[in-house]
Amino acid sequence: MVMTMVQSEYPPIWNRAMNMQDGIAAGVRTIKASEFKAKCLKLMDEVAETGQEIIITKNGRPVSKLSPYRKIPDTFFGADKDKIKILGDIIEPLDIEWEADRGLLDGK
Repeated sequence: MVMTMVQSEYPPIWNRAMNMQDGIAAGVRTIKASEFKAKCLKLMDEVAETGQEIIITKNGRPVSKLSPYRKIPDTFFGADKDKIKILGDIIEPLDIEWEADRGLLDGK
């Protein structure tokens, strides 16, 4: 579990572009600091189980973010193993005539 500070003053363009209000993305769960203090251990278990972040606020402004701990892999080699499936032969040329090739063959 990692607790990090959240910048509460985002530039106006950032707010519009990311559909944010007060620096909090739409759909992200927020909780008051007083409620967080009372339920801290339960919330930590919940975040670890679900993987969903929780923004902690004071006086309605974001001050901290509770997010699940994710180990950074030593290498990205093999990161998508068993997630990507190759169908057919990806090396063999396609039997498709490309417009660019037609222009070269026609002498244009």
